Amino acid sequence: MLTKLQLKHVVEAQREWLLQKVPKMPREVSGYEAFTTHAYILTGIRRCGKSTVLQQVFRQQPDESIFINFEDPRLAGFDIGDFNKLHEIALEMGCNAYFFDEIQNVDKWENFVRFKLDEGFKVFITGSNASMLSKELGTKLTGRHVSKELFPFSFTEYLRFLGLEKTEQTALSYLKDGGFPDYLKTYLAEVLMHNFNDILIRDIAARYAIRNTDALRQLAVWLVSNVGKPFTGNSLRKLFNIHSSSSIMEYLAYLSDAYLFFFVPKFSYSSKVQLVNPRKVYCIDNGMISVNSSSFSEDRGRLLENMVYGQLRRSGSDVYYFNEVKECDFVVFKNGRFENVLQVCWQLNDDNIQRELAGLEEAMDFFKQDKATIITYNQNDTLQLGNKTIELIPFHYWIE
Repeated sequence: MLTKLQLKHVVEAQREWLLQKVPKMPREVSGYEAFTTHAYILTGIRRCGKSTVLQQVFRQQPDESIFINFEDPRLAGFDIGDFNKLHEIALEMGCNAYFFDEIQNVDKWENFVRFKLDEGFKVFITGSNASMLSKELGTKLTGRHVSKELFPFSFTEYLRFLGLEKTEQTALSYLKDGGFPDYLKTYLAEVLMHNFNDILIRDIAARYAIRNTDALRQLAVWLVSNVGKPFTGNSLRKLFNIHSSSSIMEYLAYLSDAYLFFFVPKFSYSSKVQLVNPRKVYCIDNGMISVNSSSFSEDRGRLLENMVYGQLRRSGSDVYYFNEVKECDFVVFKNGRFENVLQVCWQLNDDNIQRELAGLEEAMDFFKQDKATIITYNQNDTLQLGNKTIELIPFHYWIE
């Protein structure tokens, strides 16, 4: 609990700091402009730029507003009762909009937000935990919020941030560096190492009272070192000598909720079949892989596959892998409708062409498609297999 005076000092200090801060490169977000009865929720991994976007929207608002970053250590004692004091401060300042950064740090925040929406206030929120936000939004804010996900920089944003042109070479740099803004300012590996550890310790272990932090860390390092590879909960349980399968599944859920990893199911029209089959792991960002992986050899094909998945996920697609007799990397659906099958290969050559085409062709037959795509690092070609057409597209042509 805080006193009203303490809280007012923090509000004024954060506001002064924010107004003096030089605006950074604006991110492309929209949809919030006309909100009066709905909360605008921005979610995403720690340090991907959510606070910057919230500040961007704050500066664009014509209304008098209160901005609160709940990761400020001066707000460590903030609880649900302090929202009433915050409201009193808002009335004194003539504010009719709230901006809450990393709101998941406060219990029962959704009660206050719902009340303010009912009173006609605008509310803008960021958070770094998908599950906690969805649970709270589902109970108190059903139908009263719009959620958007923010990712590290896309390739287009990466180029704009660094002042570069779209070329094969800059695409190669993006494949290695990823898109975390703080890392691209310094290229210090410690930035991504600390972010990785903060997610594990602060966002997961501390929040869920996990005592076996060594097992959690070992699991996360294994996952970041094995992107694009299938796994089962049972295989991981044996690998890390964790006696309970439920503990492994909880750890995986926490890592997913923190946006660090995505777990892609094998395609099936049956959800039960999807649940029992191995899943493939992908990481939020290639820079995170490059810095935190325990692998001593750079697998450029895996980095390319991870980046392709990230682009598909960023575009809002539902993604699966296909594996009946042969394997195809990605089956893409959008709004419940089939879109495409994709194979990813660093370079198609004599050693792998039969395997890559076999998996793709089987997926094309399964979905009754006569066109498909192989994304490569720099090959641009068209292959004809009977009545099937396969386009080879260089990564820097395809990525946005």
